[in-house]
Amino acid sequence: MSELVALDLDQDDRIVRAIESTWADGDAVCVLDRRLSPSARGQSLATLRPTVLWDESGRSRLADGEPVMDGDALCVTTSGSMSDPKAAILTREAVEASARASTTALGIDPGSARWLCCLPVSHIGGLSVLTRALVTGPDLEVIPRADPGALRAAADRGATHVSLVATALQRIDPGWFDVILLGGAAPPSDLPDNVVTTYGMTETGSGVVYDGVPLPGVLLGIDGPDATGLGEILIKAPMLLRSFRDRPAHLVRGPDEQGGWLSTGDLGRLDVDGRLSVRGRQAEVIVTGAEKVFPQDVEAVIADLDGVAEVAVWRRADPEWGERVVAWIVPRGEAPSIETVRDAVADRLAPYAAPKEIEVVASLPRTSSGKLRRTALR
Repeated sequence: MSELVALDLDQDDRIVRAIESTWADGDAVCVLDRRLSPSARGQSLATLRPTVLWDESGRSRLADGEPVMDGDALCVTTSGSMSDPKAAILTREAVEASARASTTALGIDPGSARWLCCLPVSHIGGLSVLTRALVTGPDLEVIPRADPGALRAAADRGATHVSLVATALQRIDPGWFDVILLGGAAPPSDLPDNVVTTYGMTETGSGVVYDGVPLPGVLLGIDGPDATGLGEILIKAPMLLRSFRDRPAHLVRGPDEQGGWLSTGDLGRLDVDGRLSVRGRQAEVIVTGAEKVFPQDVEAVIADLDGVAEVAVWRRADPEWGERVVAWIVPRGEAPSIETVRDAVADRLAPYAAPKEIEVVASLPRTSSGKLRRTALR
């Protein structure tokens, strides 16, 4: 058995050295999120159960920790509910498979590329940038956050590749970098040529589908497709998690009639060329008057309207329709009227998808990794 070392360090080069040192000892790493409240931090530690804590004062053994299996490399908390947190265990083989598949798909020359890690390394979106560079060899720079000024300065220092979420992309000039991996949420409709949209999750060791195309070695399937081909996305790949820390992974029998397929909980369809389009989480579909509405579709329409800086769509109970569609808008100047919003959505989607209410808010609830916390909308 191996140690699980929890890193409680600032996000800088020390994180890189600590991971390299821990891996050299044959142990696994988890990175603590320093932005969590004391209670949330306690939940995270209870889920991760590390055996060793590494902070500014050095390494210390934790009495309540549990070791991991030999060959495990990472233990990463998912961005799901804090009331029932999960932590995915990724093996050394899975981490290496993810890094090599991504590098191959992007055509990266390790001798000339320089990765910038600016997303939180307590989550897979940031941590996979760091581990990708460690496995495949390009130069790496780590900064604490995706601040526009810091991103520009890193680009000036030679950073060529970066992973961002949509909110950070909107605040910079994409031309600063050769390639931008974009994940974490539905992408904007108009993207520069150097932006690569990604689909993946903690359980897949980061993105496994780039611009709809699976990475080398990744198989996709659709479970229970309807007449339009829409169903739950299944994934089989060498970069999948070994298990969760305290429970098995959601692995099922797939289209090859074999086990080992990850049940993602996401809805999507494959076109005739095998390209994946993702519609959203199964649990997030709004059913209003027996019609299904995908929040991401409505958000894409509203985001194009004048006066909208950010938008989130979710549901409220409705005595007549069962659920009603509601839009929360962060305005840019004057927010659009409910009539403008409804007309735009009805014109581009359908009348039943048009929000029956809008709420103008100062900000949207997000996780520490930048993902929208739709269920926190009230």
